[in-house]
Amino acid sequence: LVIRSFIGEPFRIPSGSMMPTLLVGDFILVNKFAYGLRLPVTHTRILETGTPQRGDVAVFRYPVDDRTDFIKRIVAVPGDVVAYRNKTLYINGQPQPVTPIGRYQGVGAGAVENNDLHAIENLMGVEHEILIDERYPDYNPQCRTLADGPIMVPDGQYFAMGDNRDNSNDSRCWGLVPDENLVGKATYIWMNFDMEVEGSPINWGRIGNAID
Repeated sequence: LVIRSFIGEPFRIPSGSMMPTLLVGDFILVNKFAYGLRLPVTHTRILETGTPQRGDVAVFRYPVDDRTDFIKRIVAVPGDVVAYRNKTLYINGQPQPVTPIGRYQGVGAGAVENNDLHAIENLMGVEHEILIDERYPDYNPQCRTLADGPIMVPDGQYFAMGDNRDNSNDSRCWGLVPDENLVGKATYIWMNFDMEVEGSPINWGRIGNAID
């Protein structure tokens, strides 16, 4: 109980919104000490240990329903001005470079994203992989947080996006992540179990991988 409340906790990835970084069926370990020591239940911070940085993969309580945990990448921190247009993320007016590396080929539950553009995004010096589906517009009709222009991230708030840019329910849809909703930083994959994979459902090659 002490470990899960204050230090680390396992979570399972149920959707493909963070592909290709995290796959459906990944079980991850979250460092709950990374963003401050908090009391269970009330989530009151009792010790400052750090704050999310651009590029962190973070778990937080969904702002629309705090009984649900979400996992996304922090792309903008307090004071940043964030925009998204033409499949490109802009931070403080600067486009974040995207380098295509081919067409994505997944297995099991991830095969639904096959042939998406597989690319590397350089987020203010933090490189990570993303998926882009060029068939879709920048915004789902229900996800238009940034449609009317850039947003400045206020103190105590964060802008989070999924690496699977066209299949992610994120800050573009429901807004910013309050600091008090933060749970911790995703650090390692300790298991992958996907029943839709032919043969063995366990992907042994993912076990122990660090989350970048």
